[in-house]
Amino acid sequence: MTPMPERALDGLTVIEYNRTGAAAYAAKLMADLGAEVIKVEPPTGDPDRYLGPFPGGEPHPEKSGTFLYLNCNKQSVTLDITTDSGLEVLESLLREADVFVHDVPPAEAEPLGLRDDRFRQTNSRLIWTAISPFGESGPQRDWKAYDLTTLSAGGWTWLNGWPGHPEMPPLRPFGRQSAYQGGVNAAVATMGALFARLRTGRGQHVEISAQECITAILEMTFAFWPYMNIPTARWGQRPIQPIDFFQCKDGGWIFVLCVEEHQWQRLVELMETPEWTQWDVAANRFVRASNWDALRPFMEEWASQWTTDELYRAAQEKRIPFAPASTLGQLLDSEHLKARGFFVEVAYPQAGKIRQPGAPFKMSETPWQIRTPAPALGQHNEEILGERLGLSTAEIVSLNGAKVA
Repeated sequence: MTPMPERALDGLTVIEYNRTGAAAYAAKLMADLGAEVIKVEPPTGDPDRYLGPFPGGEPHPEKSGTFLYLNCNKQSVTLDITTDSGLEVLESLLREADVFVHDVPPAEAEPLGLRDDRFRQTNSRLIWTAISPFGESGPQRDWKAYDLTTLSAGGWTWLNGWPGHPEMPPLRPFGRQSAYQGGVNAAVATMGALFARLRTGRGQHVEISAQECITAILEMTFAFWPYMNIPTARWGQRPIQPIDFFQCKDGGWIFVLCVEEHQWQRLVELMETPEWTQWDVAANRFVRASNWDALRPFMEEWASQWTTDELYRAAQEKRIPFAPASTLGQLLDSEHLKARGFFVEVAYPQAGKIRQPGAPFKMSETPWQIRTPAPALGQHNEEILGERLGLSTAEIVSLNGAKVA
């Protein structure tokens, strides 16, 4: 029997070139499972080094919270791939690699020479994973886009917004959600391509559309129109009610979900059977949905008399599906997440100790692990470009315009 490796992806070599966070997140997921990830950065550094947040609000390329989180367990080499010599060195790196993941859109990747037909000629086993806003085909393939664009194009911003306020415009969530969804899908698809390689011995091209990654997670919204002739919307055009958020007297918010009538009846009991719950307009979940604009204020008034925790516990005792909407501070202090060891503390040479999210899964035999902090810019130039590829220090300096030795 083949012995179990210490880490799930031991022996896998991934080369990453990141622009938007998508490639960095895809490579992070593989690095944290044991893959060797070589991060190729331009001489000025990955753009995420300048994104922040920074300790004390003072920008520093080695202290960006975003960069540090995305790049643990990786090695950093600097390489100007806009030059022929830089592209040749990248080709040398890819010659022995298993995976190359990048997020340069097609309109920019092709002029740079980032074409898999060139690099896979010298390594037919290479998995080439490319993440872009709209994919590599279709009329929008060359459109420029940022996270806000792909979130909107994918439909998320239309569903997102303030509950009970249809006059509010579409709203984006915080952060680069489409980039990270692109990264997740890229990692999953890459793993699938690697499994296929076990059978065929050949690599393949994997392309990821950030827009499609967002559209794919909009749950059952696409079934509402053909099934029920109802357009889903962020402000709660729901076929049944109550499914809504309410603010409590301590300022917290609680989510109420009563899909079944027996759940509603228990909620009526918890509310001590107020008169309005016996009206015809509250007769069943479908009628309540049709009259929710009239019924919601009664629920708001009732919820406002409780603290979030009191209401949550009272509902739990009656087995009614209520859930507090956690703030980020509450998540950091969550006893449950602490007990599961979800947040990890990583010591960085210049930024100090930072608490950051760990993995949302546990593996019994090949556990997830932070082995090394995020690398300094060009930290592994000598090790990778020098010792592995045989370049001299002078050649490395020349490749990077004498900016990084």
